[in-house]
Amino acid sequence: MFPVHRIRPRPIIHDIKVARVSPSFASFSPTKMKPALGFLLLPWLAASWAQNVNQLRDQLAAHNITALFKNDAGYSAAATSYNIRYTVEPLAITYPTDIQQISFVVETGAEQKLRVVARSGGHSYIANSLGGKDGALVVDLSRMKRITVDSQTKNAVVEPGNRLGDIALALNAVGRGLPHGRCAYVGIGGHSGFGGWGFASRMWGLTLDNVLSATVVLADGSIVTTSQYSNPELYWGIRGSSASFGIVSSIEFRTFAVPPSGTGFEYLWEMDIPTASHAFAQFQSWALSGSIPQTFGGEIAFMKGSSYGLVEFAFFGAYFGSDESFNNTVSPFFSELPVPNVSANLTSGSWIEVLEYLATGVGPLNTSGQPDIGSDTFYAKSLMTPMDVPLTNASMTAMVKYLAEEGFNSSDFWHVEVELYGGKGSAINQVLLDDTAFAHRNTLFTFQPYASSSNLLPPYPETGFGFVDGIVDSITSNMPRDWEWGAYPNYIEDRLPDWQRRYYGPHYERLKLLKASVDPADRFQFPTSIQES
Repeated sequence: MFPVHRIRPRPIIHDIKVARVSPSFASFSPTKMKPALGFLLLPWLAASWAQNVNQLRDQLAAHNITALFKNDAGYSAAATSYNIRYTVEPLAITYPTDIQQISFVVETGAEQKLRVVARSGGHSYIANSLGGKDGALVVDLSRMKRITVDSQTKNAVVEPGNRLGDIALALNAVGRGLPHGRCAYVGIGGHSGFGGWGFASRMWGLTLDNVLSATVVLADGSIVTTSQYSNPELYWGIRGSSASFGIVSSIEFRTFAVPPSGTGFEYLWEMDIPTASHAFAQFQSWALSGSIPQTFGGEIAFMKGSSYGLVEFAFFGAYFGSDESFNNTVSPFFSELPVPNVSANLTSGSWIEVLEYLATGVGPLNTSGQPDIGSDTFYAKSLMTPMDVPLTNASMTAMVKYLAEEGFNSSDFWHVEVELYGGKGSAINQVLLDDTAFAHRNTLFTFQPYASSSNLLPPYPETGFGFVDGIVDSITSNMPRDWEWGAYPNYIEDRLPDWQRRYYGPHYERLKLLKASVDPADRFQFPTSIQES
């Protein structure tokens, strides 16, 4: 068991009497009762449940906490998952504005034995941030957007409602930066809680590697601080599986002086199977060669070709150095490739100009007041390859062939990203395995196969699941049977049968003990949350 040292007692509430009620109606199953008894109790249960909802509404209103319940104006939009393959109805979506309000929401949820989940950016792949299934109490942190930078230490304290683009702009204003992903609309809470890879990660590590401390609301509403020196086991756990243990209300990050200049690049080819397979193999050889500096961050990607037997092959990323040294860095890889036959684009400029050039999503890095990126109907997986057992030529060729043939026949919109994590000197892999709960320090590549429905709307075709599963299978079936590949928790899925091992590896048992210590009633629960048993 791991003791947790609270920095202050729970807030004392004098004006509201919180009643203890039975478990959420979402977990009640009248089919388990005798029919006659069921008919007698159902009217009472319905009235009781309505009373509990009204009580919760009144309690939140008394503390000036905005909340949306079913049938409220705005609820439907707020309860729409980014991946609209999922339809989830939370009991309520709350919008606290400070840590005291978060504490009260969590404490009240605990009193009513509700499942409680945090939502930062609202882009969970499987609707975990809405509870993953009906009946959760959602703590939406989108109104908590403060960012402060200490003038002496240059550490930044960031609230979890901030999105990556806005953080990049705020830090850049004082000459600082963080490693993080390139989608401006992703929320920092989930991103830093489970990983956080970006084109600066080989230079500065994952986002979670730069968490120095955090303030966390625990399952009983109490507030604690976590760091290397305070609640170190919880500090370990929130850097890799954050949402299972509490709601993080603020994060202190180590920041870095931004590079004076950089280059963003995007190259695109259309290739046949032999050419693309060779390019893939050369990318791996180059990654393992030891010649790539930390200042380089990039990936390759595959997309549907214009005809059967062809794929589009992309190479893009960022380099934070001079134009001349960029050319010297990539020349060993380019020497093995044909001239790009679709497009070639480069931009040189400041740190923030390179980030903006490479950003995905609608509009600029500034997301405040901008429309959200909308929604999608998709299925995604991940595959993290160990650096000490590289991909075989057979596995790379099999994947390319599968994409050029089965991928061309698919009516879905799909792509496969292959992100460069490792290579000699990568800051990601220099962190010791047990320093954080993130379990994949020996990674060379992280794959993300992703397929949307043809019009981005439901229903999602059943064939899409088999197609995406087949991409991963084309690789794993051509590797040794004992090949220990991993999966990335920020590209979460709920169809992975052994997800505990794939996402958390040797850390899962330790995470279970931490869960039992800080959340024994399993309040922070969603489909892929840590379970103590």
